[in-house]
Amino acid sequence: MTILIIYIVIFVASFFVVRFGVRKFRQMKDFTSLKTVTFGDESAVRPDRWASVISVVTVFLLWGAFTGSKWVPIHAPGPFIGETSFTYTLEGPDGATDDATVYARVFEVGQDVDPAEVDAGDGFAKNDSIAVGAWRSDLILMDRNDEVTRKDGAKVIAIDGQAVNPGDTVRVADGTVAITSKGSLNFAPAKGMQMEPIWLPPPEAVVARVGEIASEGYQNFTLWEHLYWSLFRVIVGFFFGALVGIPLGYAMGLSDWFRGWFDPIVEFMRPVPPLALIPLVIIWAGIGETGKIILLFLAALWIMTISARAGVSGVAISKVHAAYSLGASKWQLMRYVIMPNSLPEIFTGARVAMGVCWGTVVAAELVAAEKGAGMMIMVASRFQLTDIVIMGIILIGVIGYGIDILMRKAETWLVPWKGRV
Repeated sequence: MTILIIYIVIFVASFFVVRFGVRKFRQMKDFTSLKTVTFGDESAVRPDRWASVISVVTVFLLWGAFTGSKWVPIHAPGPFIGETSFTYTLEGPDGATDDATVYARVFEVGQDVDPAEVDAGDGFAKNDSIAVGAWRSDLILMDRNDEVTRKDGAKVIAIDGQAVNPGDTVRVADGTVAITSKGSLNFAPAKGMQMEPIWLPPPEAVVARVGEIASEGYQNFTLWEHLYWSLFRVIVGFFFGALVGIPLGYAMGLSDWFRGWFDPIVEFMRPVPPLALIPLVIIWAGIGETGKIILLFLAALWIMTISARAGVSGVAISKVHAAYSLGASKWQLMRYVIMPNSLPEIFTGARVAMGVCWGTVVAAELVAAEKGAGMMIMVASRFQLTDIVIMGIILIGVIGYGIDILMRKAETWLVPWKGRV
């Protein structure tokens, strides 16, 4: 919740700084800069590069600040590490009370630290010491030292002067002490606001993993081999999906018979998530490459079919009439009117299909694969290697974003008339 609030505050502050500060210095005095942005006018809206840069930097700084990264200058409060103590009050069966102090030595996880040596004291409640790792907790069994134990009817009635009962949790100087249902004490040092590395490692740990796996490999394959096989499966599955889906979409858009025949099939399969087909594909085609290609083919097929059908159906009828009035044949109408005007929709569908295929292949590799980005993430998660998991997620996102950029560039090059006719 704290991270979300900080993110919103940075977003709002950056918006006003860029909108009313930086933009004033780079404002252009031409007709383009004075263009009015209206809803539906896509050409009037372009990504603000300042917003993109600040967004990425903000995410990185928040990641580093809440993981104690050495790469960022500001950190959120971290877990308590050092020596602390608290006092508990033990009440005997006769009503007599005595205080004992527990000395806690809190260390970084991974170190080997022994509890401090302490004087037990003269009362029936004896002083004790523990060693506990940061973000961890430790149970204090008073009966090991105290002369009067819980079996004798003794019980803890206060922590640092605060009255307690079984099930209560009280805050002490550098953490909390919980009273269990059986009356023992459980000390948890203050965790601060930083994430434990096992849940979210700092950026430098993830980058170090990239270098390590790139050079030494993981699960018998290098990092580049894992990524290559995932990308190869996506491209092949998408290619065959587009190869079948685009002609099918054209046929459904141009022929009422094809539309009536295939519309129930397409509309039935469209809402079925590709992941739901994994068990069936494994039964039919096994866990090899063929099964994965079939799954990706099905993931892309319906999207490409619908986009091609929508592209054909969206051609303005006035253009069709104009072509016929100029003596165009059906082939010429298809070549010079239908195909050019449907390509923007097809490219939009292709971008969506590639994203779906990329997500599907990772999920498919989670189920059954010997190599691939999904398989790497799945195996790492079994051993709680969070840095490898996050590394895989980032690489998947970067590659997916790169694919989308390439497809947008291809659309700009191949369909320069988009939005102009």
